[in-house]
Amino acid sequence: MARADLLPHLTALAVAYVLVLPIGWDREKEDRSAGLRTFPLVAIACCGFVQAAEMKYGAHPDAMGKIVEGLITGIGFIGGGAILKQGASVRGTATAASLWATGAIGTAVGLGAYGVAALVAVFTVITLKWLTPLKEEAREEGAADPDDGGSAQR
Repeated sequence: MARADLLPHLTALAVAYVLVLPIGWDREKEDRSAGLRTFPLVAIACCGFVQAAEMKYGAHPDAMGKIVEGLITGIGFIGGGAILKQGASVRGTATAASLWATGAIGTAVGLGAYGVAALVAVFTVITLKWLTPLKEEAREEGAADPDDGGSAQR
């Protein structure tokens, strides 16, 4: 394979990497179980699997569908490891969902759907950054509501 043949792959891997850095940074700052190293690795792995499979099976959509299906399942499994039950509370669901979105970003880039990848990245970052304060506000209001017995645990 010539160096010129590697350029499209390098570009796609770099785009996948850069798109998920803000997601990984957010999870790292929140001190979550997956962070700045995990998210880019998930994105470039998904992108790499798709690109490698396209080189071999590009003309066979059923084969590519199976590759994408396997990625969806595998990333779901990895995300499941980020979910922890502690007493009555469950933690890590946002990190798990972020990992799944990151797999979608890498897969979309690998398939050449850069616009879809960018939109998923933007919506994921918006959800993590802007909805977290709303969630905390709702939790505080729920704790102050006398009708629910003052329980903030859900």
